[in-house]
Amino acid sequence: MNYIDTQTASAPNKATTPTSLALLEDKTSRTMPIASKKINKTIEIITIPPLLDSQVVHLNIGIELDEHLICNILSDVYQHVRITEINSQADLAALVARHPDLVFSGVKYFDFDGQQLWLNDYLDQHGIAYMASNRKALDGEFDKGNAKKLMQKAGLATADYFTTEPDEHPTESSILIAFPLFVKPVAGGDSRGIDANSVVNDFASFQAKVADIWKTQHSRSLVETYLSGREYSVGIFEDYASGTLTAMPIEIIAQKNENGQRILDFDIKRFDSEQVIAVKNPTIHTQLSTLAKAAFRVLNGKAFGRIDIKMNHQHIPHFMEANLMPGLRKGYFYRSCAMNLDLTYEQMILKIANNGLTSPQLLLTHSEYDRSVL
Repeated sequence: MNYIDTQTASAPNKATTPTSLALLEDKTSRTMPIASKKINKTIEIITIPPLLDSQVVHLNIGIELDEHLICNILSDVYQHVRITEINSQADLAALVARHPDLVFSGVKYFDFDGQQLWLNDYLDQHGIAYMASNRKALDGEFDKGNAKKLMQKAGLATADYFTTEPDEHPTESSILIAFPLFVKPVAGGDSRGIDANSVVNDFASFQAKVADIWKTQHSRSLVETYLSGREYSVGIFEDYASGTLTAMPIEIIAQKNENGQRILDFDIKRFDSEQVIAVKNPTIHTQLSTLAKAAFRVLNGKAFGRIDIKMNHQHIPHFMEANLMPGLRKGYFYRSCAMNLDLTYEQMILKIANNGLTSPQLLLTHSEYDRSVL
């Protein structure tokens, strides 16, 4: 096990130590405020060994983050912060023995000897707080078809859809949704598998795109009614103290492709060539916020997340997909925080950490844990 320990020995003075919330609300400077006395909390940032092939996608990573940058940010406010690389189940057992106040990690699960061990489930069992949603919620949003099914059951607007693979729908008459359709992998992020051919207008194009996704993404396809309107992403923060949700909509404008359509495809995301702007129309802002909050609740999201929404031709917002472990680099979630709450990157990270440390469930589980070891 390798780690970077940035602990300091001095104990905080409770009378003078500012809360992290106060630090977050200090808007007099656009640089991160530094506490005169650090908060006496222990945070471990969990990572896994890097893959030898940088082109291979870590399927068990939900949040891409810069652990060293985040360690530096948290270390300016919290007294004990370290980076821990998990190589074995023994490393996880050692983590539990240390019982940190918060685990800050984008890892979904570990693969030990062919067995998956979900990190957040494991932490729940031991009364340790973490910063994102649990496995049940992540399972609900990972399969995009399942997420849409949950939305339909809750009465929330989402495009009609079905899932398929090559030869499952062998004739045009077997497709019960009218063209044009939008075809994408049933799981995965970063718009992988999405390109100009994702909008299909006939059966031959449908077959070709489904076959392409099966071959290149090793995935079934989600096929849905094509929505031709504007595209949005809504960041969500859950406040544990009050139980309220804060919605942070942004509009994403992709360049028109060769077919004259604005498709947020893999290459546009990879090269960061889309335009991201604030949603200034109050009516649209409210519509997006209401739908995103409802979707987050339906999925049993925790702490923070991102809900993707698109308008149809009648300007009605529809749920597209969710990401309950959004990236913590400077992508859509960060930009939603910056444009709606005027947060710096550092303040966003501190807000996530502070929220995890004030989890109501954490207060209960810590109490139970303390009794169990007395």
